[in-house]
Amino acid sequence: SLCFSHTACSPIFQAARGYARPVTKKRKDIPSHLDDLPPTMLKKDYANLPIMNSVDDVVKRLLSLEMASQKEKMKVKTQQLVEKVRRSPNDNGSFEVQGKFKKGRILIRTLEEHLQRHPKDKRNRRCMLMELDRRRKLLAYLRRVNYSTFENTCKQLDIQYSPSQTYTRHVTKRWLVKKALCIKVFQEKRKLKAAERLKQRREWQAKARAAR
Repeated sequence: SLCFSHTACSPIFQAARGYARPVTKKRKDIPSHLDDLPPTMLKKDYANLPIMNSVDDVVKRLLSLEMASQKEKMKVKTQQLVEKVRRSPNDNGSFEVQGKFKKGRILIRTLEEHLQRHPKDKRNRRCMLMELDRRRKLLAYLRRVNYSTFENTCKQLDIQYSPSQTYTRHVTKRWLVKKALCIKVFQEKRKLKAAERLKQRREWQAKARAAR
């Protein structure tokens, strides 16, 4: 039998309880690093075409960043970063121009914004950490080779360089035994490969003598 004496047991409240939905938190509007691009700017593939000066305004709007995807905006942003670190107007072969600093910076900023919206995305967090490590290695090389260029690149691209920390392992008896075993296995495998290469070389020499 059904109980209709209590207000919570009435059919109206039961029907409303069935249609109720969980309250979803409103996502915060996170500013993007691509917001500083003007929407009237043309895409990278159409920016330097002379014919764009004589086309209609509707065509310009279709080929502008207002109608562009995020991939097209990232291309324009990458070109702007290249212009910042370029040593001369015709510089296309320097390390900072050909390196992955500008692409890495844009990818890292994009992944940071994505992780702010989706903090549980472990795959993109791993990609971001790998990209940070790759950029740190490139900056360390540029720092050793040309320190002035390294400082200018970090300043223009707004990158804060932090050297990687030295890794120290706690030496234990188990680790020493495992390391000795790995070295022994590596040496035995190298001996087997050397014997196989020697046997193959003798076979080739025998075939060469027979052909003569």
